[in-house]
Amino acid sequence: MKIFVGNLSFEVEDRDLTILFSRFGKVSSVKIIRNLFSQTSKGYGFVDMPWIIEAQKAVDNLNKLEFRGNNLVVNEAKPILD
Repeated sequence: MKIFVGNLSFEVEDRDLTILFSRFGKVSSVKIIRNLFSQTSKGYGFVDMPWIIEAQKAVDNLNKLEFRGNNLVVNEAKPILD
């Protein structure tokens, strides 16, 4: 399951999200979206978890959690429609 994670503090790194989400199960990948030129965080990213039950538990527990000074927005990522 691909999970959207928004309202990230700009100092949060991929490793931080891996550790946070690993409390709920296996994490396949983490990608914080960054500005192409400056490489600064855009304040959101994606976490992939292979097991839906674990992923849903992470979403339920982490949405609105205060993390590094910001309240996270965590939900299932939706596909972009053309």
